[in-house]
Amino acid sequence: MPVVLFSGNPEKRSLYAPELTRAADEEGLSATIHMDPSDVAPEAVDYLIFDGDGPVKDFAPYTKLKAILNLWAGVEAVMRCDPPENLPVVRMVEAGLSEGMRDYVVGHVLRHHLDIDRYIGAEPIAEWELTFPPLARDRTVGVLGLGVLGADCAAHLARHGFETLGWSRSAKRVEGVRCLSGAEGLDQIIAESEILALLLPHTPETRRVLNAERIAKMPDGACLVNAGRGALIDHDALLAALDAGKIRHATMDVFDVEPLPPDHPYWAYPRVTVTPHIASVTRPATASDSIMRQIARGEAGKSFENTVDRTLGY
Repeated sequence: MPVVLFSGNPEKRSLYAPELTRAADEEGLSATIHMDPSDVAPEAVDYLIFDGDGPVKDFAPYTKLKAILNLWAGVEAVMRCDPPENLPVVRMVEAGLSEGMRDYVVGHVLRHHLDIDRYIGAEPIAEWELTFPPLARDRTVGVLGLGVLGADCAAHLARHGFETLGWSRSAKRVEGVRCLSGAEGLDQIIAESEILALLLPHTPETRRVLNAERIAKMPDGACLVNAGRGALIDHDALLAALDAGKIRHATMDVFDVEPLPPDHPYWAYPRVTVTPHIASVTRPATASDSIMRQIARGEAGKSFENTVDRTLGY
């Protein structure tokens, strides 16, 4: 009977407790689930569900752990706690995350493609403008990052009809998407994407990947949708490009500091849309299904899926 500890804040405990119990029952797991670290001795815990906002930051007392199951899509918080080298750290991959990210990215790409902001919230003008957007098939959209979430977004953009490019560190295949990789591929997707969605993880290699030099190579009037990490963008360079008209609009969901400070220029900037890290959140029901599937694999002696590659940092 595996012993499972949920290390989350009190608000999340009440949301996850019934869903974890349900998901364990559906997997046929006779698990003992603790929702508070004070309720169980650390050396008795087999599986730790890690929330970056939760109380457990030191894994050393948890000597019996078979895996750390991360509650967030990003792994920066758990890796900062220095988990033991031989202990699997499992990334959160679940249907709710994918569906939420897809809705956000596709929705904002369509918004920029159709130039909806020209008509919504703008000053009314008594003039019948004969302007219209190109068809989706005539618009090039790029997705930086072809992990689980990025590949899903790129595939749906392609199915919508966009000329879709995708870039990843190493070569990938996504149906309907022209996949690029490496330094040359990065230059190409930057130069061709009229709308660029950023879905890369934060690593030393991706920090400020969209800098002043690369922004200058984008098509004039391009739009950005950043749902990956705030560190991917040089924010001063982006503001300068917005001022110059090089970038038409930027939709920003992630930032270097969150919550975004009240005095940050983005709040008052007319062609920046700020959303409060809502592009994709872990949902208790679907996340609990994913967690218990992983525990069932562990208890059956199978390898865990979606484990962190320590050499890559994600």
